[in-house]
Amino acid sequence: MSTPKTDVIILGSGLAGMASALLLAEKKRVLIVTKQALISGASDWAQGGIAAVLDDADSVEQHVADTLSAGGGLCEESAVRYIVGEGRSAIEWLTTMGVRFTEDEAHPTGVHLTQEGGHSHRRIVHAADATGHAVQTTLEERVRAHPNISVLEDHLAIDLITSQRLGRRESPRCYGVYVLDRSRGTVMSIAAPHTILATGGAGKVYRYTTNPDTASGDGIAMAWRAGCRVANMEFIQFHPTCLFHPHAKSFLISEAVRGEGGLLRLPDGTRFMPAHDERAELAPRDVVARAIDFEIKRQGLDCVYLDITHKGADFVRSHFPTIYARCMELGIDMTRQPVPVVPAAHYTCGGIVTDLEGRTDLAGLYAIGETACTGLHGANRLASNSLLECVVLARAAVRHALEDHVRVAELVPEWDESRVTDPDEEVVISQNWDELRLTMWNYVGIVRTTKRLERARHRIRLLRDEISEFYRHFRVSADLLELRNLVDVADLIVESALSRRESRGLHFSRDYPETLPKAFPTVLQRQDRPSMHRS
Repeated sequence: MSTPKTDVIILGSGLAGMASALLLAEKKRVLIVTKQALISGASDWAQGGIAAVLDDADSVEQHVADTLSAGGGLCEESAVRYIVGEGRSAIEWLTTMGVRFTEDEAHPTGVHLTQEGGHSHRRIVHAADATGHAVQTTLEERVRAHPNISVLEDHLAIDLITSQRLGRRESPRCYGVYVLDRSRGTVMSIAAPHTILATGGAGKVYRYTTNPDTASGDGIAMAWRAGCRVANMEFIQFHPTCLFHPHAKSFLISEAVRGEGGLLRLPDGTRFMPAHDERAELAPRDVVARAIDFEIKRQGLDCVYLDITHKGADFVRSHFPTIYARCMELGIDMTRQPVPVVPAAHYTCGGIVTDLEGRTDLAGLYAIGETACTGLHGANRLASNSLLECVVLARAAVRHALEDHVRVAELVPEWDESRVTDPDEEVVISQNWDELRLTMWNYVGIVRTTKRLERARHRIRLLRDEISEFYRHFRVSADLLELRNLVDVADLIVESALSRRESRGLHFSRDYPETLPKAFPTVLQRQDRPSMHRS
């Protein structure tokens, strides 16, 4: 099967993907491939906002300094300066697209700015406590209405089509992608001169996560299998405050709740953050997450509590309407009682190595957003820098793609299913899925040891072999493809963590608790490691 000809394939429909599509569509034909509905990824779930310097009392230099401080000495300063420096322009572009941010008539900027952990100033532009949803629904209308943008929903990318895969003796290049139609179970090949990976992070590799089900590390795994370098995968950000409730799947209690005065308490009402860090509740996420993890394990607790009752009911309902409504659905009135919270896997700080134009090691292939590693986040992402990076790098990647006038063959080989059959036992997939995520949670979590990591590596390699065997012999399904991607990502996280013999940012090792004087990124590159390609 083949699809209509297109100029650019975009895998993923979060902010990075839809921004790229809208920017490209003025001159190019664009195809967005998304594994569920157009709005189904982590961008839509983002509550807090977008960090940008708009206030005269603030400065780009201070935003840079906050980002570098949170990044634990591992940020690329040039990347930080470039992305932070584009903050105002990014907000202006979103505003021209029609995004309506929360206003503040008393403020010179006209918008309400809030503060989050690790920021020295109020610089978070937001739409109440549902910024991501406001941005995504606005962009979705434009995407669906644009004549140059086509959308394939419920389609899942399988693998990139590269010059190596095609047996061509030339510089490494991406020619397109193989895609599974989830509803029909058929696979199509799509060719284009340029492919953009905007597939998000890999939170589903852990048992507990704030991420949607789509966050299975697809772009990172595909790029790795295609030969791209991957960096800093040991730095998985655990959000400190995920709602702890049996019916509250992956619901995040925004950083802004602490930014607006929320206090973390033990079950007896005692505050504990001042004993862990002088910045208390406004410390960066890694500090707060480790403190909560420490208190939970020290006292054998199920959770801790986030208390903002002292701010008054009107304040809470007006600032956090989405969070308030969800908590009320679960019988928790956050205006009258503290909210039970636990840390959960939240953001993948590492990813596919790119430059500041989103270019990867494969010509014609770009990666932007959470799936990429630009050097902005270093060892720990500063709150609300992620959506900023999505817009800034989307604009940069689009500029490069529009200037790259390369032509490639319009046809690529069809998917070969001649040597596979229907799977005999789907239980293999569900069993391996559960085991992988539990292994990562128990052995590769907030606090790590070499022994735990080595155990995780052993189990993951066994699982990888089982999944590889299954993949080679049976027709692909969405669950199998996501599991295949997650086991590759898990392997990358563990290898990166084992290679870092220090504690820095989000990576804390009991065996190496000290921080080395100089920071170096962890960069992994494929050599002769076994792959799960079909030959």
